[in-house]
Amino acid sequence: MNIFAIVYTDDMKKVIAFAVLLLVSFSGEARNPRVWRTLKKDINIFVVSDSGRNGYYLQKPVAELMGRMAESISPNYIVTTGDVHHFEGVQSVHDPLWMTNYELIYSHPKLMVPWLAALGNHEYRGDTNAVLDYSNISRRWVMPDRYYTKVYKEDGASIRLIIIDTSPLISRYRKSKANYKDAYLQSEEAQIEWLDSVLKSATEDWIVVAGHHPIYADTSKSKKERTDLQQKVDTVMRKYGNVDMYLCGHIHNFQHIRVEGSDIDYIVNSSAALSRDVEAVEGTQFCSPKVGFSVVTADKESICLHMIDDKGRVLHTVTRTK
Repeated sequence: MNIFAIVYTDDMKKVIAFAVLLLVSFSGEARNPRVWRTLKKDINIFVVSDSGRNGYYLQKPVAELMGRMAESISPNYIVTTGDVHHFEGVQSVHDPLWMTNYELIYSHPKLMVPWLAALGNHEYRGDTNAVLDYSNISRRWVMPDRYYTKVYKEDGASIRLIIIDTSPLISRYRKSKANYKDAYLQSEEAQIEWLDSVLKSATEDWIVVAGHHPIYADTSKSKKERTDLQQKVDTVMRKYGNVDMYLCGHIHNFQHIRVEGSDIDYIVNSSAALSRDVEAVEGTQFCSPKVGFSVVTADKESICLHMIDDKGRVLHTVTRTK
């Protein structure tokens, strides 16, 4: 019988001990409420994207992590940038998917705050009116219209959140009437005129626009999706020079992009359930294929967006100051 023995020298023991210490420290820091509390400011918002997986993949663990972080940060709002329901949307306000994709997953008491919702392309495969009407069923689901704006003020700081409806602004969804049943019925002109009017008069400390589709991103999806939004949405967002961030999902990974000629930070928020690979493109400041969500914190002097992975680690922070 062969017996293999490993003899550890003092130096080897020190290396192993140091490695274990690093591992324990890293793990502890990832889930340390004391670290999370340092992120908190006067205004705190969680951002969730592409979450609807009936609790499978990593949706449930990420939702539980959100709840634990919410104990430390106490979000005022949660913004969901669409695709709460994969794959065919919902058929009514009583569709069981409301339970398995949302209510029973994001059940932590600290997540019982207003959820400002945007429509994603998968919602357009079902009954979009049911997504709006769910505001009459759930006390926390807030969706007064397909696009709308909310202002929040706290301790002298103010933020304007502008939720837009991107699918009807993209030609391929308008043309696919069988799959996206009422995208073509929505007026592009009316939404863009509304966005222009809101931004023209916005005077808050921070202005954040959120929609489902990216304006700039690394993705294998049709380039026309992005050029449509560049021509329509981005043109208006740059017009008054007051938009700080554009937040979206759809691509299922984290991306932070800056482009020449624009002072806006373009943020892709990763999927809260199932993520995809990503590569850097022109203007990329950071990218990651990790699953997770984002935390936006703001006061009078600064606004930060923290990209959080499923272990509770801050992968990247976007900071803007006055």
